[in-house]
Amino acid sequence: MRILLKLVLDCDPETAWRVIRSPAGLKQVSHPLMEFSSLEDGGFPAQWPAGEHPVSVKGLGVVPLGEQVIAISYPEPRGDARLVRDTGFGLSGIFTSVSSWRHTMAVAPGPGGTTLYRDELAFEAGAITPLLWPVYWIFWQYRAKRMSALARTW
Repeated sequence: MRILLKLVLDCDPETAWRVIRSPAGLKQVSHPLMEFSSLEDGGFPAQWPAGEHPVSVKGLGVVPLGEQVIAISYPEPRGDARLVRDTGFGLSGIFTSVSSWRHTMAVAPGPGGTTLYRDELAFEAGAITPLLWPVYWIFWQYRAKRMSALARTW
């Protein structure tokens, strides 16, 4: 299943690029629906380096949903778009039901100094994929609204 977003963010592309590569950005656009906590020694880095980053996740800050690995890579740019990709996997809880995960975010210059932001999630979870799709779709819409609202403050 796939979920696609395309937004124009009211910030410059350098700022958007910094935010989508930061755990603080993830936490900011996910709050309060999902709360991410680092399981790495020393906590979250300022910016995601390429590699695997284990996290625990709570819904609404109190409901344990499980642990997962956020597996960051930086694919080659596509034209003037820079990309961040997460091909993580579940370690426990609901996340272990997802057998394939590919989340790609891209930023490129938009009109008048804004940022064109594109976001694609492709995932598989066997027989429950159609049941998880609306849950992820709602969360992706929430993230989009948060990004749009917060971009001018970044």
